[in-house]
Amino acid sequence: MSVSELDADGMTPRELRADVPALADAAYFNFGAHGPSPEYVVDAAADYIADQEYGSATTDPYTHAFETYEAVRERIADFVGAEPDEIALTESTTDGINRIAGAIDWRPGDVVVRTDLEHPAGILPWKRLEREGVEVRVLETENGRIDRDAYTEAVADARLVCFSAITWTHGTRLPVADLVEIADEAGAFTLVDAVQSPGQGPMNVAEWGADAVAAAGHKWVLGPWGAGFLYVDRDAATELAPRAVGYRSVEAPNAPDIEYKAGAKRFEVGSTTAAAHVGLVEALDAIEAVGLDAIAARIQTLTDRLKAGVPAGRLLSPRRYESGLVTIDVDDPEATVERLADEGIVVRSLPHPDGIRASVHAVSTEAEIDRLLDALEAEW
Repeated sequence: MSVSELDADGMTPRELRADVPALADAAYFNFGAHGPSPEYVVDAAADYIADQEYGSATTDPYTHAFETYEAVRERIADFVGAEPDEIALTESTTDGINRIAGAIDWRPGDVVVRTDLEHPAGILPWKRLEREGVEVRVLETENGRIDRDAYTEAVADARLVCFSAITWTHGTRLPVADLVEIADEAGAFTLVDAVQSPGQGPMNVAEWGADAVAAAGHKWVLGPWGAGFLYVDRDAATELAPRAVGYRSVEAPNAPDIEYKAGAKRFEVGSTTAAAHVGLVEALDAIEAVGLDAIAARIQTLTDRLKAGVPAGRLLSPRRYESGLVTIDVDDPEATVERLADEGIVVRSLPHPDGIRASVHAVSTEAEIDRLLDALEAEW
């Protein structure tokens, strides 16, 4: 059953929550890692596989798949404010970042700048390039904030700059468009890790102006794992030559020379199931049925409630609302996560800053916030 069949026009966060079986089992605050899917999202993915594998033997499975790729591409593009030819279908944010890293003709002495706020997705690909003589410059930050003067100095001679739109460590929103503009003036390629953005509120990659944006739908959008996507500005794409190449990457697979497809499609390689992305489309429909502005407002109300109950010296995220990611200082983060799990409350620990993180979604409830605060009383 699809969202449209459920008559989802005007769906409320509570109605969306009721469609997610996993949320009946616990007070769940880990959407920044994984957002459990509604039943119809899983059904859509499963139905696609059934159609692909159980269909008539006279039906061309490649035609079916390619038509689905294009339909999904158009839906994602509409959701993030891009054109369809600027979207590549990937497995994850990590996958998208790696595809960009592998498409640049790196030379010894080239400089990559990243912040110290990045997820391993935005760290490991550059660490690998250090073996080839690329300098990786780590911009130190404070409390999830970037000093613009230090950033401007760091990117002055950079080949590529990588940073997150919303930090997974503090839940701070970085000024993406401003940081892109500074990097552009220095002649650097800009790559944004935006995995914490889709589903928390409106998102428009065109307004950001970055060369590339990597994201996925298995967190706040409540889509399946494996439904990643990569935005690549069409002009920036012309200078990129992916190392992973297959029949989906090129104009003519049997031609004597490689001619990459225009735009972001050059980053797609071969035969992959579209099932996860079909599920993602269903999830996007559900999120938009609730309304992105309504979701953002609801997350703000709930995070304000949570932060109001956390002592000032224990709150590591901004007191003022920026996202649904709330990081809290506790004496033993891993032990606290285990203790809360025993009480049916799901949060996660972080490697830095040393604390726990509660990811509050619009589908969370006031009662769950109060339950979390009551359980944390022992930490103060």
